[in-house]
Amino acid sequence: MKSIINRMAMQYLSFKKLKSFLDTYSFSLLLLSIFITTIVLGIRRLGSLQVLELLAYDWMVNLHNQNEIDPRLLVVEITEKDIEQQNSWPITDETIAQLLKNLQQHEPKVIGFDLYREVAYPPGTATLRQQLQKDNVIVIELLGNGENSVSAPPGVSREQIGFNDIVIDVSDDVLRRNLMYVKFGEGENQELYSFALRLSLKYLADRHLRFEASNNSLQIGKAILPDLKANSGGYQLEPSETAGKQILINYRSPDIAKRVTLTEVLAGKVSPSLIKDKIVLIGTSAPSIKDIVPTPYQGSQTFMPGVIAHSQMVSQILSVVLDDAPQFWFWSEWIEGLWIWGWSLLGAAIAWKLRHPLSIFIVGIISIGGLWGICWVTFSMTGWIPLIPPALTFAVTTASVLGYKVLYTLFYDSLTGLPNRSLFTKQLKELKQVNLFKSQGWIAILCLDLDRFKLINDGLGYQAGDRLLIAAAQRLREHLDTKMILARVGADEFAIAFKTNEDTAEVIAIANKLEQKFTIPFKLSEHNIFTSISIGLALNRLNEDFQPKELLRASHTAMYKAKASGKNRHQVFFATKMHEQALKRLQLEADLNEAILNQEFELYYQPIISLTTGMISGFEALVRWQSPTRGFISPGAFIPVAEETGLIVPMGEWILETACRQMQQWRQKFAHAESVMMSVNLSSRQFAQSNLIEQIQQTLAITELEPANLKLEITESMVMDDVENTIVLLNQLKELNIKISMDDFGTGFSSFSYLHRFPTDTLKVDRSFVSNMSQGNKNLEIVNTIVILAHKLGMDVIAEGIETELEKEILQSFNCEYGQGYFFAKPLTKEDATELLDSNTRW
Repeated sequence: MKSIINRMAMQYLSFKKLKSFLDTYSFSLLLLSIFITTIVLGIRRLGSLQVLELLAYDWMVNLHNQNEIDPRLLVVEITEKDIEQQNSWPITDETIAQLLKNLQQHEPKVIGFDLYREVAYPPGTATLRQQLQKDNVIVIELLGNGENSVSAPPGVSREQIGFNDIVIDVSDDVLRRNLMYVKFGEGENQELYSFALRLSLKYLADRHLRFEASNNSLQIGKAILPDLKANSGGYQLEPSETAGKQILINYRSPDIAKRVTLTEVLAGKVSPSLIKDKIVLIGTSAPSIKDIVPTPYQGSQTFMPGVIAHSQMVSQILSVVLDDAPQFWFWSEWIEGLWIWGWSLLGAAIAWKLRHPLSIFIVGIISIGGLWGICWVTFSMTGWIPLIPPALTFAVTTASVLGYKVLYTLFYDSLTGLPNRSLFTKQLKELKQVNLFKSQGWIAILCLDLDRFKLINDGLGYQAGDRLLIAAAQRLREHLDTKMILARVGADEFAIAFKTNEDTAEVIAIANKLEQKFTIPFKLSEHNIFTSISIGLALNRLNEDFQPKELLRASHTAMYKAKASGKNRHQVFFATKMHEQALKRLQLEADLNEAILNQEFELYYQPIISLTTGMISGFEALVRWQSPTRGFISPGAFIPVAEETGLIVPMGEWILETACRQMQQWRQKFAHAESVMMSVNLSSRQFAQSNLIEQIQQTLAITELEPANLKLEITESMVMDDVENTIVLLNQLKELNIKISMDDFGTGFSSFSYLHRFPTDTLKVDRSFVSNMSQGNKNLEIVNTIVILAHKLGMDVIAEGIETELEKEILQSFNCEYGQGYFFAKPLTKEDATELLDSNTRW
């Protein structure tokens, strides 16, 4: 029970530390979003975003075009054609008086006279003034100072006059607001009604609805029209721009009212039903008169005649009072602030959580589309909420977090939060500078690799792999001194750097401690994950010059050597020794290049003997290097280097062609060599070449060797890299009548499950199995089982490394067909092999 409690406590502490680590970044993102939101709100308050907000408003107005016509309204427009027919402008008072008489005959409820008539235009002035003084007529005046004002026609009572309520936004000269009512004078005891409001109230007079102007709204009956504030919606208006009682115009259609012309009314061509009990507005729509106002609409509808604009306002007021139509509503300033901040947080979350830039871009576009959709749906419900500020905070925050991530990932690992290789190298340089003049002590680097990480990652998924890396980083933090530098330098590799006064004792003690700590399993998704670590250690004296990258590379190499050894889980390299080894390696690569150019290689041939007849059945071609400067160099020393550098490809081409040519010469010289086989080893680099088949065909054509006399030897590890493509390639080789041998069977990756699918002719039993046959029955059974397995699959068997008569006899008793080893002959030069063939020796 105590151990369970301790384990739970450790897990809780680990979780708390990880949570604290993540909370640090969450808090930073929170502060960033608050900062950006504050900046954007400040810019918005200064009015810098108003133009963009109004453009967004106009866009939504155009999308929300409902093409409605208010049946309560009729517009009598004076067109360009009407002016031409009257042959005068302004049109005479007599004509206008006749127009009003014709309309009054059909009993309109209200007539709105949207023409300035301060000056008389005789004849017919008296008649016109008589018509304008009728109770159901409302006339317009223009408020202003001095020359900018236009008074109502003389003789009209104050209750029948409405001021021109066209209010243009200063920022872009577009009509979006309706100024309906103004109080002025001492104690604000004087009232002015707009033209649209006068028309609406006259129309509603028979309903006896109470009209009241309060501090924040107008009330007509039960309908309340809230006053537009300086910061309503996307506005950031000056106080002087919000004088009086204003509302936002709800544009529902560019043509909200039925239109007829002056000529049509004068000629009696207008149906009385269009006039009776309606509000009839009279105004000009002729472009030459320039009584037009810019509106949010686009295209040909951008400029609207003043009389149509007034009809929009009248229709809106009536719809609110009589139809309970919704009015524009706006959020309070603090709700708008939260809304804008929320989009900043979303941008931060998207940029931080998603890793791929394309994913961030796609999700960002979708998010902005979602923001637009929310604003559009809200607008269709007569709500105007901010669009540009949240879009701006979203974009700026996303870009800021992305920029931070780019800078962060330059120096830190995004998964574990540890310094990456670049920052680790930089910190090593700083450590070197700090201790530059100190003669005592060492700089040590430990490079750690998580064993079996790929298996865990593939088996449980990359998410489990990520959690394992985070947990491993946390465990390292917990058990390392805070003065030590810890970094993630590879997929599953970590590096630790520190100063020590001892050469290896302290470093090895720390390595042993970490190895012990990593024997404790990790708890991931209800699984106990067991792993271990391989550690490479590199040291350099403080008083010796060193390059941080070379020291890290030395520890990295030591770690791989530790991993390859499988016994001692850590290896210690001194940087100076590593440097010497690196120089030797580079020199070997250079000499190897020269050797290929100078043809310093020679093929040796080891005979393969039939254990049934005792005669030579084939040779295996083995490359040897006799360097003029280095002397004899073991294949084990230069073949791996050739593999890594790719030099094995040209070398392999030369080996194949030389071996085939030698075999053809023997076939031509010795009759009993007609069926002798030449075995050539293929490297993994050669096997992966796309033109391997063409290369072999070309070699056979050049040397004139029969394909049946060539056997290509491959290893288990080569074929297991890509099983399906390997099977295709082997079948193509078989179609050429070339034999295939599986070399070193049983020592590489397990290919038993695929062996029956590989079109191989021969299995070669590795020398390690053959040499151990005398060690006990189990070893005998292993070899016997391999032979039986090969025979069951239709393959013959070659046993490598036969060195004694007893080994040969045992293999013969197992019905093993062929043998090879020092018991028969060591690898021979071509001259010695030729002599051996000539003697036709039998074993």
